[in-house]
Amino acid sequence: MNPRATRTLALAILPVLLLSGCGPEEPEGRVIKPISSQPDPEPGAPAPQAAPAPGAPAAAAPGAPAAGGRLAVELPDGWLQEPPANTMRQAQAKIPGAAGDGEFALFYFGPGAGGGIEANIQRWLDQVEPAAGSEPVRETFAAGELTVHTVEARGTLTASPMTMQGGDPTPQPGQMLLGAVVEGPGGPWFLKTTGPAATLEPYRDEFFEMVRNLELQ
Repeated sequence: MNPRATRTLALAILPVLLLSGCGPEEPEGRVIKPISSQPDPEPGAPAPQAAPAPGAPAAAAPGAPAAGGRLAVELPDGWLQEPPANTMRQAQAKIPGAAGDGEFALFYFGPGAGGGIEANIQRWLDQVEPAAGSEPVRETFAAGELTVHTVEARGTLTASPMTMQGGDPTPQPGQMLLGAVVEGPGGPWFLKTTGPAATLEPYRDEFFEMVRNLELQ
């Protein structure tokens, strides 16, 4: 892995705590309040589940993390943290590149929420028309007490305008998708990176190193 310094995000279950690596728009120690209601999910993002039935365990109070602790994520150096573009995202970063910027987003909907592993990975794959001779690559591995399911695909991104921050609905060839669904106490979490392959390729190994080093704090 490139020895460049990384910036650490400590992502709380409820709420999300951004502890370090914050720029001027994300002051250190900023707390993102729990989302009390969810809009329609953006295409490609896991859909939130319905509210718990009467008698189900209550959600954690604001400021009190749910069981399972915090998911610690180390962003590669050069990934620029941004305020989330919408309420479906708990964290977001831009990945600058001469071929065009890529984007990283982390989605979290609460313990047990967000849909199944296969459904979410297939939803992501449905957004990418594979390039000739290219096939998606999937892997599942343990990272401590977490189980991580990754997917990698290259081709033409055919997602709707809401999937890309810029809102361009035109199919975009030469793109890459790197995603991970993370299971664990308090999860799941959904990490998704999209952008020009020329921009993301130099960070491919670092993305997989990042998700292999996920841990609860």
